Amino acid sequence: MDIRRVECLDGLRGVAALWVLIGHMMILTGFRLPLIGKPDLGVDLFILLSGFLMVFQYQLRAGREDWDSPRTWAAFWTRRFFRLAPLFYVTLAAALIAGPAIYADRVAIDSFLGQSLQPPERYNDAGFANIALHLSFLFGLLPEYAFRTPLPDWSLGLEMQFYALFPLLVLLARRVGWVPAAFVAAAGGVAIALIAAAAGLDYPMPSFLPLKLQLFLAAMLIAADPGKGRRRIWIHLGAAMLLAAIPIGGDQDLLHFAARALLVLGFFGLVHGRSLGAIDAMSRLLGSRPFYWLGELSYGTYLIHLLILQPVAAAVIGAFGTGLGAVGRFALTGVIVVPVTYALAWLCYRLVELPGQRLGKAAIRRFEGRTALAAQQTAPEKIAAP
Repeated sequence: MDIRRVECLDGLRGVAALWVLIGHMMILTGFRLPLIGKPDLGVDLFILLSGFLMVFQYQLRAGREDWDSPRTWAAFWTRRFFRLAPLFYVTLAAALIAGPAIYADRVAIDSFLGQSLQPPERYNDAGFANIALHLSFLFGLLPEYAFRTPLPDWSLGLEMQFYALFPLLVLLARRVGWVPAAFVAAAGGVAIALIAAAAGLDYPMPSFLPLKLQLFLAAMLIAADPGKGRRRIWIHLGAAMLLAAIPIGGDQDLLHFAARALLVLGFFGLVHGRSLGAIDAMSRLLGSRPFYWLGELSYGTYLIHLLILQPVAAAVIGAFGTGLGAVGRFALTGVIVVPVTYALAWLCYRLVELPGQRLGKAAIRRFEGRTALAAQQTAPEKIAAP
């Protein structure tokens, strides 16, 4: 892939966050639509974006980064940590403080809609173990802590597990090729997932990497350079479709199966089929300024929206009850939640995300400067050594 930027990725990030927001609004107001009302599919789109971007950025940096060196791995992990952690820590603090009040709102919502009540510990656990596991991003590995805050943060633990594994996936792909590496990794993931299930590990959400690794791998193949010959691009697509069809992790009904296949196919088309008029027009639309900003605010929107949505949905239900139908509840809730969420996401983007990213870049530069200085100081000693 010889392009240096895929314009549609900005818009796709924004679409994924909006999909999750609208899906949760539907769940919490009782208004349902078949596809858009499935916020987990929006998370699947985020997973595809993450897998694609990691390989895409790896290929852009391949000429100036040595992926055989642990220093490159450390720089990669530092970039990803400072991309996710600052805003997560801020929203985690808010969620733990507001947890009991949000739980009362969620009980009111679920009771009104006739839905099963959420476990109280998901909202009320401000204990040391829960906080420590979330600060370290290890919570996704343990079923009892994987879904234990008012945030939709289970996917962040999943992301961090993928980042931890990514350098090893790169090294494997450099040795055997991207497609064989993807299938070897997927087979390992399936085996581990089956062993975990046999051991009685029941994850409330697919926060354990082997449950979603196949989607990361599918997107990695879409980004990976297929080598000489246009035909190999279609081999990558076929392999990606097969990986996405592995029936583990999350809902596996016909709708989800078909939707994941369409997500992979549509993602491939936007990236590799831009010579086609309709696809090029869609790619340009998703790369336009409004969608660019939706993408820039996507992470904040994803983390913040439930903190706003649940109190507002409870207030709408408390004020109107059955006097307002599901469509009305959804519309009124959306009129309040959407602008408030995006306004807060913009503030967090300016005050937390951007400073956090700058701090990460400064940490990398400082580390690389110390490493270079140490190399210069030891070089003469090495030359003089017998």
